[in-house]
Amino acid sequence: MIFKIKSTGINAEIEIKGRLTYSDYALFRQITDIVGATDSQYCQLDLTDLEFIDSAGLGMLLLARDKIQECKGSIALVNATGQVKKMIELGRFDALFEIVNK
Repeated sequence: MIFKIKSTGINAEIEIKGRLTYSDYALFRQITDIVGATDSQYCQLDLTDLEFIDSAGLGMLLLARDKIQECKGSIALVNATGQVKKMIELGRFDALFEIVNK
């Protein structure tokens, strides 16, 4: 997994590329720590270039959601496609996240 964070005041956009699996937990934890430290009120996880996600990766998305909600913010999953989109749909993440397709 590779990530890039763009923060503009109370908004944060995080691009996640590659694969999001159990082995990425420590790296993903950096994302949640950064988001929590910036007090972002709205966070977009851009999944355009995410090719694969496993159940542990879905759990990490939930951790990010919990972290932003601690700051009274909200989070959106943006542009999920292919296998990633299917996993999000199977997990019924539309009930937990705002889903955005640009």
